[in-house]
Amino acid sequence: MIESRLILITLLVKLGVAAAVSSALARARTFQNLLFNQNRKPSQTLALLAFICIPLGLGVLVRVVVPNFLAADISFEATIILGILLGPLSALGGAVMLSLPAMLHHEYLSLPFLMAVAIIAGLYGKFVEQEEVWSFSPFIDLSIYRWVRRNLRKPRFDRQVLLLILIVGMEIVRQWLHRLYPNRLFALTTDSWPVRLATWACAAVVVGIPLKIWNAIRTERSLEEQKRLLLEARLDALQRQINPHFLFNTLNSIASLVRFRPEQARELIVKLANILRMMLKDHDSYVLLSEELSFTDDYLGIEVVRFGQDMLLQPLVENSIKHGLEPRISGGTITVRSRIEGGRMIIEVEDDGVGIAPGRSHSSGVLTGTGIGMKNVRERLEVLFGGAAMLDVTSRPGRGTKVTLAIPISLENADEPQFTPAAARSSTRS
Repeated sequence: MIESRLILITLLVKLGVAAAVSSALARARTFQNLLFNQNRKPSQTLALLAFICIPLGLGVLVRVVVPNFLAADISFEATIILGILLGPLSALGGAVMLSLPAMLHHEYLSLPFLMAVAIIAGLYGKFVEQEEVWSFSPFIDLSIYRWVRRNLRKPRFDRQVLLLILIVGMEIVRQWLHRLYPNRLFALTTDSWPVRLATWACAAVVVGIPLKIWNAIRTERSLEEQKRLLLEARLDALQRQINPHFLFNTLNSIASLVRFRPEQARELIVKLANILRMMLKDHDSYVLLSEELSFTDDYLGIEVVRFGQDMLLQPLVENSIKHGLEPRISGGTITVRSRIEGGRMIIEVEDDGVGIAPGRSHSSGVLTGTGIGMKNVRERLEVLFGGAAMLDVTSRPGRGTKVTLAIPISLENADEPQFTPAAARSSTRS
């Protein structure tokens, strides 16, 4: 028999060992992935058994080698945990690993006893919901209180109380076998009934501690997964969102171009296809900048065709970014101003970029400007307004460039000035 005081001290240390080992395992990401994987392969199951059984098997070895350090052996409780979490077959493998140090110490009943425990706990785990296993409480009084409270309202069989009874019952059997064969099976036994009750309660608490610690990690991972899925759902909704008016208007623009400008209609179809492909594509949280720029270019290309004169600013802003701010390491600012002056709409696009290098043409005057973007703006102005429009480019090397547009307007509608194209003025004069 072991002294009652030593048993109580051993029980307290045993609780600490269970908490320390389960916490140390829970910090390993690999262990988490193996434990919470519902579709483990045989190799993964073996790896999980190794994670749990190797340190606890060393604890059994410490118990048989180091005198009076009995708390290191929690092989009985570990076998129960393996059974209810992994099933009887995996628990049998764990029982063999955990009982090996004791068998080498001539405790020959350790292997058959732990194998019986593995089968009983494994069968229990097979016939209960997984959530009932994870919610098992190491606090016996709370388990009994919940059981009494539930059965007062609606009598039913409580599986958590059944697990509690199984743990205590198997611990009683272990102590009985130890009394019959003291050198063939390890157990903490005493003649003091209060201490016996403490050993029974400790067995249930040692089983519950790892379940509580690992369930906390499991809940945290579940919340992280839900947040990730929510983020992906929101991102996917944003990526797949498309304004139906934009789609219908683009299709109408293509329909109007098919007969008279089929080449431009084909170009719009390609751009629209690129946009739809981008929106319907599965993305991670981040997208390559080149893809974003390509998407923007296709979108603006469609808008230029749809709005014509209203898109005069886009090439100018794009020109400022590409030639003014992009070469500048620290970036910069683009300012767009507008005002009505003398029956004309004055629009200024000014940047504080690198400016136009000396020797390049940037002379001021009517409808001047270089580059494809500026050429398109100039041609559009000529078609719409003839010689009544002005495009002026002023640049200071190293300090920035300002492009000024002057477009004739009609003030008949005081709320919103209207552009007056050349064709409209000609028909008015005639």
